[in-house]
Amino acid sequence: MLWAALSLPCAPDGTPPSSDALHGLATWALHITPRVAIADEAVVLEAQASLRLFGGRARLHERVVEVARELGVAAVAWAPTSLAALACARAGVTDGLGEPLQKVLDALPIDVLSATAPHRLTLAQLGCCALGELRRLPRGGISRRFGKDLLNALDQAYGLRPEAYRWIELPETFRARLELMARVETAPALLFGARRLLVQLCGWLAARHAGTTSFKVRWAHDTMRARSAGDGGELTVRTAQPMRNVEHLCRLLAEHLARVSLQAPVGELELEAIDVVPLEERSASLLPDPPNDGESLALALERIAARLGPQRVLRPVLCEDHRVEWAQHWQPAPHPLPRQRVAPTDIPQPTFVLPEPQRLAVRGHRPLYQGPLMLLAGPHRIEGGWWHRVDDDDAQATHHVERDYWVALSEHAGLLWIFQQRLAGDDTAWFLHGSFA
Repeated sequence: MLWAALSLPCAPDGTPPSSDALHGLATWALHITPRVAIADEAVVLEAQASLRLFGGRARLHERVVEVARELGVAAVAWAPTSLAALACARAGVTDGLGEPLQKVLDALPIDVLSATAPHRLTLAQLGCCALGELRRLPRGGISRRFGKDLLNALDQAYGLRPEAYRWIELPETFRARLELMARVETAPALLFGARRLLVQLCGWLAARHAGTTSFKVRWAHDTMRARSAGDGGELTVRTAQPMRNVEHLCRLLAEHLARVSLQAPVGELELEAIDVVPLEERSASLLPDPPNDGESLALALERIAARLGPQRVLRPVLCEDHRVEWAQHWQPAPHPLPRQRVAPTDIPQPTFVLPEPQRLAVRGHRPLYQGPLMLLAGPHRIEGGWWHRVDDDDAQATHHVERDYWVALSEHAGLLWIFQQRLAGDDTAWFLHGSFA
């Protein structure tokens, strides 16, 4: 078995870490393995089944150590049992796997095992300063004098008795709090504490195989504040696509915080995931992908929109609408793309569409454009807009159309997209609406 212990530091007065900090760390660890538990001031996780997923023990160790440092973890240790890993973390031994477990634990002081706390004075008087000396005492005498709990904990640490935990369950929603170590007076400085919460969020998202398209950051003002400052403030950050990349979310939050002015010093932060979307897993190529160190267009647009404002950076979005003028609209880049598909059609669609249809001349019921047009394919009847509610503010978007579209050939202009409007009182009216490349 392979166990890891992630120990959080206690306060200078010996106060153990808060429950919020322990559960936040446990929530992040759930993306590594579902077998995560809280033991005293640490989080322990059984990671044997996750070695292949993360590419072996060395890579898993690097990943845990790198991120755990950002979450405020004081020590990380590995061992074949959870109590042995916790004992190694308390003693400053990072690797309990290089030598036989018995040899590793025998050299550790007795205070690294929580079960010895009520009996340390008596054990010291007996001359037991290390776990090896305690283990060599008669088992019957240990059980009668100190109780079965100490003997059971000793056996569990040495792997002689199975360990039982109540595993942490992955919460359905994410909301985490963080009490800042010092009062913060400028909004950009909040990013240091917010990053720790974002790391927890991304671990929770990874465990749920999901990404977020919006999250909310709230801050609480210090109690020693002016009445006009209020209790605190909040801001909502949106992404164009489901995301769980810590670096990108931090850059995006930094752009928003740069435009915030705090009314009073802040002592506490809270992060909440608003919109969570399952991520669709894509099959990787058998061939290695080319290196791509640049930032994608979507991520760059989000950063620009956060700096200039969401209404100043727009992107085109396809809509499911039979009217070609309204098969596309513009929306702010940070907003998530709607889940809509354009209905397929057997009729070729034009490469270029005119902003407004151009009325064509007609001779003998034949449309003209730089000469007579030859109708190649059609008619393709389009009727749309009748289902929209009439809105005086946007009457054009609700305009009802009934048209018969044709693909026509011009001797000089090539392939054109033309239509004849139905039920318009003039059956011979033809319009040019687009052209093919």
